[in-house]
Amino acid sequence: MKLQAIIFDLDGVLTDTAIFHYQAWKQLADEMGAEFNWEINHQLRGVSRRASMEIIFKDQELSEDEIQSGMARKNVYYNRLIEGMTPADVLPGVVDFLQELRAKGIKIGLGSASKNARTVLDAIGLTELVDVIGDGYSVAHGKPEPDLFLFVADQLGVPPASCAVFEDAAAGIEAAKRAGMITVGIGDRHRLPEADVIYPGIENLSLAILLADLGLENPE
Repeated sequence: MKLQAIIFDLDGVLTDTAIFHYQAWKQLADEMGAEFNWEINHQLRGVSRRASMEIIFKDQELSEDEIQSGMARKNVYYNRLIEGMTPADVLPGVVDFLQELRAKGIKIGLGSASKNARTVLDAIGLTELVDVIGDGYSVAHGKPEPDLFLFVADQLGVPPASCAVFEDAAAGIEAAKRAGMITVGIGDRHRLPEADVIYPGIENLSLAILLADLGLENPE
């Protein structure tokens, strides 16, 4: 089997907006009287804004209006924080790796739960290196459901089994596996034990290294 496409998560894989998400959720939680810390924040990795609300405010019975208002306010806070992002915020090695994939004919997709994915991609200058963008608007059911990755694969015109997914969240790894795709964890092995292979980051990674570690054929 030959690898034909790689689908990347955004936050924690191509760029790191974790601090901005944390600050925005912390502001909302403080306003609404809920506890929020980094431990709770880690539970939000890879999940939708609504699911994040359910995790943070699990001890409160919020009305639909309160949920909608909370999601909107968090988004306002987050967008204020990311306004200053630039290409300098791309994580090390990402641009070189994406450029290598394009040169080798590997299609590139984005599969992010964020509804701000396009805004962030534009700000950090990666939009032109991505063939298809799947985000929080693309499907009804987010990670760990496989729908988002299946949507991106379909738009790329690539069978799921010929796609690899780069993810830093357990929910994303689960979604990719349920989609029948190869999984590449970015981060710590103990957080992503189900990933097929795992790297601390994309820096120093090449297509040849990835294919060798996965036992796949070189597309050339």
